Order: sequence, then structure tokens, then C-alpha cells
Amino acid sequence: MKSYRDLKVWQKGMDLVTEIYCNTKSFPDDERYGLTSQLRRCSVSVPANMAEGYGRNSTKDYIRFLRIANGSLYEMQTLLEIAHNLEFVSSDAFSNLYEKSREIERMLGSLIRKINGN
Repeated sequence: MKSYRDLKVWQKGMDLVTEIYCNTKSFPDDERYGLTSQLRRCSVSVPANMAEGYGRNSTKDYIRFLRIANGSLYEMQTLLEIAHNLEFVSSDAFSNLYEKSREIERMLGSLIRKINGN
């Protein structure tokens, strides 16, 4: 692996950011600084933390940043469910985004275990 960019999990994280941005464009204007901003920020945090951890050149730091990415993913899943409950996101869009986030969650867990040697 030459770079974090070669990681499928990072690539999927980047794709998810794009989808979150596209889906939040239709949120009510009064949510611009609330749910819209929070969802976007935590989705960006997922691949950003993967990249930052990789760049630290320390296994311990890398794992720590991968865990932070995972935490941001959980936050995003929760906010997405809130948006769905408020009917800002359709059931189909919610299911699609949630399943993609679950796949990233599984991939992150696998990567952490692999780096940890477990």
C-alpha cells in the first residue's frame, strides 16, 4: 500500500461524504447550521481521520485515529436517523446511506484488528 488513498475503506468514506452532501442539500434552510452542518462535518471526519492517522507514521496513533473515524461514523448514523425521523431524508435514501456506513464500519473494524495483529 502506497498511501491511505489506496484503502478501499477510505475510498468508500469519500464516496459517502459526497452522498451526504447531496442528500443534505434539500434539508430545510433553518437546519443549515444544525443538522445539515453536523451531518456534513462528521461524514467528512471519517475519511479525514483515516488520512490523518495514516500520516502520523505511528501504529498507535493510526489506530487511535481509525477509532476516532469510527466514532464519527456512529455520530453520522445517529444524525442520519434523526434526519429520517424528521422526514428530511426518504426511507430509501436512509437505507442506502445507513447500509454504506455499516459497510465502512465493518471495514474499519477489520482494519483496526489487522493493524493490531488480532
